[in-house]
Amino acid sequence: MRFASLTGFLLLFLLNASGQPKTYSIIFLDPRHDALPLDATAAEELRNDHLENIIRLSDEGKLLIAGPFRGGGEFIVMNTSSTDEALTWMENDPTLRADRWRVEALPFTPRIGSICPVRGEVNYVEYAFVRFNAIVEKFNASSYPNLIREHEKFISSNFDRQDIVAEGVFGPNEGGILVLRTAVSNDTFLPDPAVQQGLIDVDIKVIHIARSSFCEP
Repeated sequence: MRFASLTGFLLLFLLNASGQPKTYSIIFLDPRHDALPLDATAAEELRNDHLENIIRLSDEGKLLIAGPFRGGGEFIVMNTSSTDEALTWMENDPTLRADRWRVEALPFTPRIGSICPVRGEVNYVEYAFVRFNAIVEKFNASSYPNLIREHEKFISSNFDRQDIVAEGVFGPNEGGILVLRTAVSNDTFLPDPAVQQGLIDVDIKVIHIARSSFCEP
């Protein structure tokens, strides 16, 4: 079944959630290509220390879900709407202290799906992870609201609800994410009016993450 507009998605969300959608903080970790090389032993020790820190933050209720991207990088959701607080919680991570990442923190409000920490036995899945980077510059700022509506209409018209694991926004002008069960390419989004007008840049990766992290069945 396809929906005529994102309104259908949002209505479905509101019917299945109580109160206002919660805002979290997303942290993107991208490998620094200028980082000094490490030998295999040092790299393994650093990865293990990083994993231990991820587990500690999860046990403390600060880190909710996390997963690596195929090809490098990580996606982390922290249990706070303050990106400053989220970065403070992460600042003692061994890989950050070793300057192995470019770190980006953004507020995140889910509109389809949500954030569900997974406890106990974990089954891992891979999803297509689409990041929409909003490029609001002088030449397109005035057309932003209409183009965003067209962008949302494009998403709702081209993806079955059952294929969408999660969708949400970073903020009013900062883009968002779309997590899909099916593979997509950049060509998929070429007809998107916001992409055609240079308002949105699309970055597609594959994320390896615990099943139900986005509260999906």
